[in-house]
Amino acid sequence: MKKTQTISSKTTLPQYQLIIKKLAKERGFDSETIGQKFMLLLEESGEFAKAARKVSGISMSKESIPHGIEEEAADVFWVLIDICNNLGVDLEKAFAKKEKTNRKKKWS
Repeated sequence: MKKTQTISSKTTLPQYQLIIKKLAKERGFDSETIGQKFMLLLEESGEFAKAARKVSGISMSKESIPHGIEEEAADVFWVLIDICNNLGVDLEKAFAKKEKTNRKKKWS
């Protein structure tokens, strides 16, 4: 098995896409449908929101035990990149293109 690239502060977005593509295959996530992946993205987004509520000091149920916000943000990032990989989206190019469009908008 090929060793997956180490992630560092210098890892680029295209490198993240390659790393996650390899990890998804290694971990058996490559057989999930796009629909299943989107459901997971919603689940992870909810967990991220719950962690953000805790960090923001918003009251929550005593039974609710959110994970750390960094961990939940990383989960959302991971699943988003996995979906983009499956749909053939180069996230870096997509972001640059969208930001170019946004610069032309009038923001209030």
